[in-house]
Amino acid sequence: MGTSRRLRFVNVMKEGLLGGTLCVSSKNDREGGPFHVLHAGLDLSRTRLDYCLLAQDGERVEVGAAAPDGDGLAGLARRVEREHGPVEVRAAIESMNGARFVHDTLERCGWEVEVADAVKVKGLAPLACKTDKIDAWVLGELSRRDLVPAIWLPSFELRAERERARWRLFLVRKRSSLKHRIHAQLLAFGHRCPVSDLFGRAGRELLARLEFPEPWRGGVLAAVAMIDDPDQQVAEIDRELKAAGVDHHYIPLLTSIPGSRGSSATRSPPRSATSTGSARPESCAATPACAQGSTSPAPRTVAASSPTPAPNTCAGR
Repeated sequence: MGTSRRLRFVNVMKEGLLGGTLCVSSKNDREGGPFHVLHAGLDLSRTRLDYCLLAQDGERVEVGAAAPDGDGLAGLARRVEREHGPVEVRAAIESMNGARFVHDTLERCGWEVEVADAVKVKGLAPLACKTDKIDAWVLGELSRRDLVPAIWLPSFELRAERERARWRLFLVRKRSSLKHRIHAQLLAFGHRCPVSDLFGRAGRELLARLEFPEPWRGGVLAAVAMIDDPDQQVAEIDRELKAAGVDHHYIPLLTSIPGSRGSSATRSPPRSATSTGSARPESCAATPACAQGSTSPAPRTVAASSPTPAPNTCAGR
């Protein structure tokens, strides 16, 4: 009886309200937006961008490829608008090199683009047979079902700051690699390093006088000459970072940390304020006791009775 009642209840709901008929109205029709929405899955490769356009019911509207440059992406947006009318396009693309350019270009053309986490996409849709067209269809389905694992995209200014820092790190590593190579050649041919700075004026004169067989001598001299260029570029990037970081909104917060420059907490108290008569260090980072632990007895606490003691940290770091 419970089953028949349930079936009759469902049938009543299908028939609609008494005295009238049901009228289905989409969200876009109620809000006055486009007539329908297209979901686009985008798969980016080195030479082309495969796309798959899906309707809201999952039907494949169009499948094709476009050039992954600015003109090709703009042409794709114009072609979709010309062939399918004033539609709202929601697209998804996997996070990879070049995905941000596709995102920015199509966003300027009026599309709504999400960059999906590539690892999570593979976890949501593991396929034994994967091609570019299948990947585009999978991303379109995830967009249609509102299951895109979108990632956070930083602003252009933040990306520029990160790129400066990454390029500086790359230059420092290359410079260190060249210096290590020169030191290795000195050790390999039994030459001592009597100067404190091998890459200063005295050290360069020493390297020019030392006898190395070829081709090692040419490699050492070339490495010494190549060190100058990363030095100049690193110094230029340091000036840019300092100029850009003056008005950064994190600066007041960072300067409030004890031990940082500009913090009033780092000033040492007057000599008469100390009980032992000796001035205290300006910060805990200036004393080796900060890393080794205090020698004065401290009250035993629950954390101190733990079998694995926690490492000593310094608040000024």
